[in-house]
Amino acid sequence: MNPAKIALDRHIVTWVVIFLLLFGGIQAFMSMPRLEDPEFTIKDAIVITPYPGASALEVEQEVSDRIEKALQEMGQLKEIFSSYSYRGLSVIQPRMHDKYDASMLPQVWDELRRKISDVQSQLPPGAGPSIVNDDFGAVYGIFFAITGEGYSYAQLKDVGEYLRKELALVQDVARVDFYAMQPEVILIEADRDRMAQLGVPPQAIIQELQARNLVANAGRVQVGAEHITIEPTGIFTDVADFERLVLSSVSGSSQIYLGDVATVRRDYQDPPMPLLHFDGKTAVGLGISTVAGGNVVTMGEALKTRMAELIEDVPVGIEFGVISMQSDAVTTSINGFVISLLEAVVIVIVVLLFFMGLRSGLLIGFILLLTICGSFIFLKGQGVVLERISLGALIIALGMLVDNAIVVVDGILIGMAKGIKARKAAIEVVRKTAIPLLGGTAIAILAFAAIGTSQDKAGEYTRSLYTVILVSLSMSWFTAVTITPFLATRFLKVSPPKEGAPADPYDTPFYRRYQGFLRTLIGRRWITVLVVVAIFAASVYGFGTIEGSFFPDSSRAQVLVDYWLPQGTGIHQTEQDISEIEQYVLGLEGVTHVSATIGQ
Repeated sequence: MNPAKIALDRHIVTWVVIFLLLFGGIQAFMSMPRLEDPEFTIKDAIVITPYPGASALEVEQEVSDRIEKALQEMGQLKEIFSSYSYRGLSVIQPRMHDKYDASMLPQVWDELRRKISDVQSQLPPGAGPSIVNDDFGAVYGIFFAITGEGYSYAQLKDVGEYLRKELALVQDVARVDFYAMQPEVILIEADRDRMAQLGVPPQAIIQELQARNLVANAGRVQVGAEHITIEPTGIFTDVADFERLVLSSVSGSSQIYLGDVATVRRDYQDPPMPLLHFDGKTAVGLGISTVAGGNVVTMGEALKTRMAELIEDVPVGIEFGVISMQSDAVTTSINGFVISLLEAVVIVIVVLLFFMGLRSGLLIGFILLLTICGSFIFLKGQGVVLERISLGALIIALGMLVDNAIVVVDGILIGMAKGIKARKAAIEVVRKTAIPLLGGTAIAILAFAAIGTSQDKAGEYTRSLYTVILVSLSMSWFTAVTITPFLATRFLKVSPPKEGAPADPYDTPFYRRYQGFLRTLIGRRWITVLVVVAIFAASVYGFGTIEGSFFPDSSRAQVLVDYWLPQGTGIHQTEQDISEIEQYVLGLEGVTHVSATIGQ
């Protein structure tokens, strides 16, 4: 086989690899999911058990203690994080071990529910049933407020139901939920004097109401060849039907209607469920969450487009307020990190140009860009999402990504300066440095392994940092021992040594002084070791003085204010106070909108 043809084929393959890494990486970056922060699994649940009429002490002794004992029988339980016994209510928060991830937790929650179900028979009469809530993973990336002057909750709900059905079909939408929707109820206010006068006991009203609007199978009749289902009438559909309800269990010859002894009206539940205000107006919330691994930016743009199409079908006077639009925040955050990444790349290239020369600096800078682009291909394949942790990891890794390429390029330059041909110098350098560079790369990766293998929330939150370091540094070694020598043999040029110049490139005043400095350190090794230990100890001490904060400060132009009143204060009083605060804040300069959630 012709050696020249083999070399040509290798060159073509190498150029194809370069093209695929560069443009494939750009395409992968553009299509990767985007979020503001990494996703992580919440390993807590809430067990809520009502015990109406019981004191806090009775709730603790008769309900909370028994449920806690049942939970402690679970091998998956790490701790009972909190247990509160209020008057008439028990709230317990169990926390599972860190090793249980998102794929294993559903089975853990099933066992927890079985334990709670088994303990129900041990609770006192009137207590329970217990409610288990483990669904804390759905975060509303987009939160709308639906308002309308003169519209009731029921009318706002109709609009919300229509929007929920339509928006649930939008790309990357996981679920659409209502918030602060007040349920309608039928209120029956009994007139005790009238009931005593007519001899109507309260139990008679309860029995009659419990027997109404029940689904019953009334059988079928055959008409010709068909079987016709019989559907009983008498279903209550409005307030008047309740007023005409005959209290048949009351003794006496005369008929007594419910309307004779009680006032019946249709209203909303009181006290209400959590309330929502937007710009001082009563509102209903519409929370939209993203599917796991979805692109919140793509979802946000699709939702805006769909909302613009649906606005024509919404009644006049209905308005939509944006409480949170995470897609906009993610776009701003991602753009900021991308700019920081590009700035860091430019700084690295400028430094390389200054110390390595024009050709060497541009070559290593191109290898750096190629390494970053190639990393995106594999990061996308591993499900990494573009967020502040993964992009920040790239910035952290930049200084290490050029190390391998610098060693190879510098070695080739030294060989060429000694008169060795470029191709032979490249082969020699790669043969000598490939394994040592691989070992150095592995050590750098292992330095971040504790983050990647940690099973707690912090490890899960920052795991993309380790993945990015692993992929990008591995890619830097690959490009350093393959593409870097290939390009170096074609673009690097070394001027012939001037007359009288030393044959050894290291035989210069700078390297001679550096050699003397190293000899001095090695000759006084104990002093050198003590100085290094002292510097390390000072670093450890200085690290302890740095203020710690796991989550960085939010860059959103939003301010969150928490407002508490003493336990037992009615929600209407809280709403009244919040309304006054809203009006004050709306009058402040620079404030565009104010939203308030009350009661939760």
